Amino acid sequence: MLKTIQCGELRPEHSGQEVTLAGWVNRRRDQGGLIFIDLRDRWGICQVVVDQETAPDAHNHASNARNEYVIQVVGKVRMRPDGTSNPELATGDVEVVASEIEILNAAKTPPFYINKEDSIDEVVRMKYRYLDLRRPKMQRNIVLRHRVIKFIRDWLDAQGFVEVETPILFKTTPEGARDFLVPSRLQPGKFYALPQSPQQLKQLLMVAGYERYFQIARCFRDEDLRGQRQPEFTQLDMEISFVEREDVIQLNETLMRALVKAVVPEKRIMEEPFPRILYQDAMEWYGSDKPDIRYDLRAVDVADLAGQSGFAVFVNNVAEGKPVKAMRVPGMAGNLSGTRLRTVAAELEDMAKAAGAKGLAYMALPLEEDGEVRGPVGKFFTVDQKLALFERLGAQPGDLILFMSDRREVVWAVTDALRPHLAKELGLLDPTLLGYCWIVDFPEFLWNEDEQRWDPSQHLFTMPMPEDIPLLDTDPGAARGSQYDMVCNGFEVAGGSIRIHDRALQEKIFPLIGQDMDSAREQFGHILEAFEYGVPPHGGIAWGIDRVVAILAGEPNIREVIAFPKSQTGSDVMSGTPSSALPAQLEELHIKLDLPEEEEIEA
Repeated sequence: MLKTIQCGELRPEHSGQEVTLAGWVNRRRDQGGLIFIDLRDRWGICQVVVDQETAPDAHNHASNARNEYVIQVVGKVRMRPDGTSNPELATGDVEVVASEIEILNAAKTPPFYINKEDSIDEVVRMKYRYLDLRRPKMQRNIVLRHRVIKFIRDWLDAQGFVEVETPILFKTTPEGARDFLVPSRLQPGKFYALPQSPQQLKQLLMVAGYERYFQIARCFRDEDLRGQRQPEFTQLDMEISFVEREDVIQLNETLMRALVKAVVPEKRIMEEPFPRILYQDAMEWYGSDKPDIRYDLRAVDVADLAGQSGFAVFVNNVAEGKPVKAMRVPGMAGNLSGTRLRTVAAELEDMAKAAGAKGLAYMALPLEEDGEVRGPVGKFFTVDQKLALFERLGAQPGDLILFMSDRREVVWAVTDALRPHLAKELGLLDPTLLGYCWIVDFPEFLWNEDEQRWDPSQHLFTMPMPEDIPLLDTDPGAARGSQYDMVCNGFEVAGGSIRIHDRALQEKIFPLIGQDMDSAREQFGHILEAFEYGVPPHGGIAWGIDRVVAILAGEPNIREVIAFPKSQTGSDVMSGTPSSALPAQLEELHIKLDLPEEEEIEA
């Protein structure tokens, strides 16, 4: 080994010991006869002192070293002189007096600072990702990811789970997103698909009798990207036999709580046990099935009051069966002048219109008891109607009340758009708080107007709630699925369901989603046949590891916790991926390209 101890491990108890260190020059300060080097490795930073008088050769090498040079240092650990300790470093009480220094490798000047948390253009970061990954923040994130996965593996092992790897090359099947296809050289004209998830395979492992399976699985989906989505991602995949919905929820909640307390004890879980919210309530209150519950800002039904007001829009909408919702925004109007209030209201209305609404009405409550309610709709409500409205919302002096009325889906979209914006404006986003909840009782199906058929709200293997199975024959849209999502701080971090384990019931699903049985047998014949050999009741869940780690790290984008992510266009600008194949490779695969004239796409 070129080192006897890690840079970040040095402590006062090592004083007097001779050590050999190796790492990168994080910073160099030349004071003539003395040179100070902050030496960095993955474990941390320590200070190295090089004295020209006692170690002239080492001093000469230190004079030539620059930031990001890789060097080896031999020296003796000592306590730092009085008044020179650095409390910001774990090694800040000691330093190494160098007797020997060797430059192991020189380095060009990096395109950005490694030793500073400066704002860096993301394209530059992606191009030089191997340098970006040296930065302390990125190293903390990647190590946190390692610790999360290790904890999960150890915890599940102690619970009797077996980790089983499933194939990366599998069969193309419809699961809600495009498959990545891989041509077969040995079977020309046929293709593998990269798995969107191991869904079918983990169910087959239940048929195989493993009962408690998990896998840290790589998954692939060819879909448009955004901050919380990558073409390849990692999930904790889990399946359990002989369970009901409550069993899976309890086990996974216990695992998540244990994980947070062991790996990020500085974070606080908002509420234990995690609240259970019905899907319909989540949509009505928060406009989303993945609500951030760290703050309230609920949409409250006020149709009965608004429908009796003198405001024609509300009256007509209520008569047409459309909702009227109101949201109390605490203290937002209190100190605003009339001009500023109108400006804020206009900005919020623009957000509502971007979400599909025609407008956004408001009332601003005065700070004084005898003050006037401001806002254009206030005059359409009687005093008694206003008092009833304020009581229902729990409104206080200085609050702003926003009104939303349109088709139900539009009201949901507006609520979902306004809540996080208002929470940020009001300073309600506590970064140390983890607001976990479970969303349950999803609809089994959603109506696809374009295709005139039902789509599974999760996937086609989801078991309907037992009491709702008869509805498949009479009213499929009213059937609830045995689905459950774990949500944290506005993101779905895990989702699963109890699975269908009866072939007859599974075959009933296919025509509902517009698939004939010949096509179903072609795509799913292997799993339908397996269902004839004794299938235990089973259910499972999948965690989005990238999202879980990003939330625990306090990062807004999953690219910050993935070592080598893709850009928004699915490109790796560091390596130039995707790239063209050689003609000989295409010929081997019997592939001919038919590209449009404008084939170049910017990364």
